[in-house]
Amino acid sequence: MIQTINKHLEKAMPFITPSSVVLGLILAQYIQSWVILVPWIFAFITFASSVGVQIEKIKTAILHPKPIFLSLGIIQILMPCMAFLLGNAFFPNDYLTIVGLIIAFIIPTGVISLMWVSIYKGNSSVSLLIVLVNTLLAPIVIPLSLQLFVGASIEVHTWSLMLNLFLMIVIPSLLGIALNYIPMLKKKDVKGTLAPFSKVGLFFVIAINSSVAAPVLSLNWKLVAIAVVVFFLASLGYILGVILGKLSKFENDVIISLLFNSGMRNISVGATIAILYFPAPASVPIVLGTLFQQTLAAFYGKILSNYLRKKEKGQNEYKLVN
Repeated sequence: MIQTINKHLEKAMPFITPSSVVLGLILAQYIQSWVILVPWIFAFITFASSVGVQIEKIKTAILHPKPIFLSLGIIQILMPCMAFLLGNAFFPNDYLTIVGLIIAFIIPTGVISLMWVSIYKGNSSVSLLIVLVNTLLAPIVIPLSLQLFVGASIEVHTWSLMLNLFLMIVIPSLLGIALNYIPMLKKKDVKGTLAPFSKVGLFFVIAINSSVAAPVLSLNWKLVAIAVVVFFLASLGYILGVILGKLSKFENDVIISLLFNSGMRNISVGATIAILYFPAPASVPIVLGTLFQQTLAAFYGKILSNYLRKKEKGQNEYKLVN
């Protein structure tokens, strides 16, 4: 029954994610206080996504780090440069919007990408390493990038960020990997059992994040313009992951990992930086990223999955004929 529910949830993800956004905006005043639950839900999703990741596969990913370097190049170099260029092109006299766009695309890849990689049968080992390395580099990369692009000097709370990293990623990941080596659980489908619960967790995370976003969203033409730019940049991250992964001739599972890791961002980190160091308008592009990224993940994940499935089917038919 759990597997059946999970299959239905996977098929419904492109509809669940935008529905969660709408529900969060509608019920904002009732569920904003639930934001304290988000790190714990993230931790559970990381744990559920790490079950099945084997130490041997992590070693292989470390010995072949090209996908990790490529993803980091997209996340920390290509996308911030694009955000800077588009921000100055469309909002030349709006310093805070430019700052917000850059923050939205210099923050590390999202922890939630682990769940999407798991859903679409990507390489969980590669994805986990990208998340870990990118987040560990964040306290260094974020201040340097802001200084380079907008001349803003900030001091990231390194220890707080590292603590969040351990709570949301490291500890849950280690626990998930450890389950593979418990004899009594080897014959049980623990990953399949946890999968539907992680998707329900994602529903709540999106709704809660959207409710937090609601107060700073005042509908006007400027907001629409920012939304269009954020939507384009967010889409570009996913697309670059696939295109550069294909050009590098990576395996399909690695390309799937690059899709999600290059497109998703740790919005909570970005929102915290914007709120702590800049006036409220700087947080608007980051908040809009909250509304888009999960829906885009479902959309692009479905497209890539269907493309790879059709391609594999065509190759198999070609082999049979010949």
